Amino acid sequence: MNFNTLSGRFAALTILFVVLAEAAILIPSLSNHRRGYLDSRLERAQIASLALLATDESLASDLESELLETAGVYNVVLRRDDIRRLVLSSPLPAPIAATYDLRDPGFLALTGDALRLLVRPQNQIIRVIGAPVRQAGQLIEITMDSAPLRADMIEFGIRLLTVSAAFSILTALVLNLAAQRLIVQPIRRVIGHMIAYANAPDDARRIIEPSASMAEVRAAETALAAMQRTVTSSLKQRERLAQLGQAVAKISHDLRNVLSTSQILADRLEGSADPGVRRTAPKLVGSISRAVNLCETTLAFGKAEEAPPQLSLFNLSTLVADVIEAERLAAESRDQAREKLEPVEFLTDVPAGLTIRADREQLYRVLTNLVRNARQAIEATRRAGTIEIGAGENETGWWLRVGDTGPGLPERALANLFQPFTGGIRKGGTGLGLAIAADLMRGHGGGLELVRTGEDGTEFCVHLPRDPHGAG
Repeated sequence: MNFNTLSGRFAALTILFVVLAEAAILIPSLSNHRRGYLDSRLERAQIASLALLATDESLASDLESELLETAGVYNVVLRRDDIRRLVLSSPLPAPIAATYDLRDPGFLALTGDALRLLVRPQNQIIRVIGAPVRQAGQLIEITMDSAPLRADMIEFGIRLLTVSAAFSILTALVLNLAAQRLIVQPIRRVIGHMIAYANAPDDARRIIEPSASMAEVRAAETALAAMQRTVTSSLKQRERLAQLGQAVAKISHDLRNVLSTSQILADRLEGSADPGVRRTAPKLVGSISRAVNLCETTLAFGKAEEAPPQLSLFNLSTLVADVIEAERLAAESRDQAREKLEPVEFLTDVPAGLTIRADREQLYRVLTNLVRNARQAIEATRRAGTIEIGAGENETGWWLRVGDTGPGLPERALANLFQPFTGGIRKGGTGLGLAIAADLMRGHGGGLELVRTGEDGTEFCVHLPRDPHGAG
């Protein structure tokens, strides 16, 4: 029997409960049978003594022995009218070993006496005291052997065990069959559907149809069916997205080539003698550059997953300075390309000697993405603003904060902030920047989170653990 299965454990519990029930029935029954046996001996002895009292004469020794043998006792003592009288007697083969009073016994006392008698195989002479029937006296005492009583109790116990065991086995079989039909088979059906569905999760025909009559199993089937429908729908959606992604990648590749050529031609327009063309050319170049950047970003995201980070120790303040310098140049180039914008001020709060362990190139991309988003958000307001980059360390790792005084994130962007193509935070954005940044930080064993956003600005925080393998 395999006790690791539901059937095996149910059978084991059934056997355990049957054994406990047998013990609960057998022990009191043996105790009651022992008392009944002794009561019958007391009645026989009383009848024998009354026969002697009725004659008012002494009986012959052979007749007295016959009465004692019939009653199954050695001596009979009867107390009547406060007078104790030895009515029948014969020699005792051994001293009296124990005395039992049946006039007002407790349940525990009867049970204990019965169990002690069963575990004591040797024969003993016992005295039994009881109340005479029909008020034939005040008490009656007898002496007798314990061996016949013990043998009778064993015979009774065997008969009782045989009958009760037969009923218990029959009950256990019925319970086991009922459990198999009502519990085990429905659960096996659910497991079978799970295995079949796992082999072909895109096949909607393998979704389970709830049919169990038991409420709990039916609830499990209903939950499984809902989960299977969700998984099947997600798989189909992912398949369509994968196909769409392949198509977009091909289109972006060809479109990037076309736009690159257009960008070269547009650059030449800046040298035109026509003032109108010179004013229009920067805007055209900017639009084409954004289109080329979109194509390149889409192609980069559609490629295989990012390479694992190449961790090294480097000075963080130097990296932050490089990011700020690149963004200042980008802001100045933008000012020259169109009407003058309000300046964006960059503030840093990075300890000069702070050394961190990370992939320098990937962290540069993450910070550039966050700082660029902050700069573009401030420029969109056409007001002056501030971008602050702070950093520090603790026992578990390092942290970097990028905050701005921009207008805050729109509500539509918060729900899917780190999801590609759905979490764009500015008009015309793809939402790939934050998605890629979050993915790069997960590769480090850390994370990227939005700390706050509102009318007073937005703040993101990057977490880098000291031990990326132990990061939870």
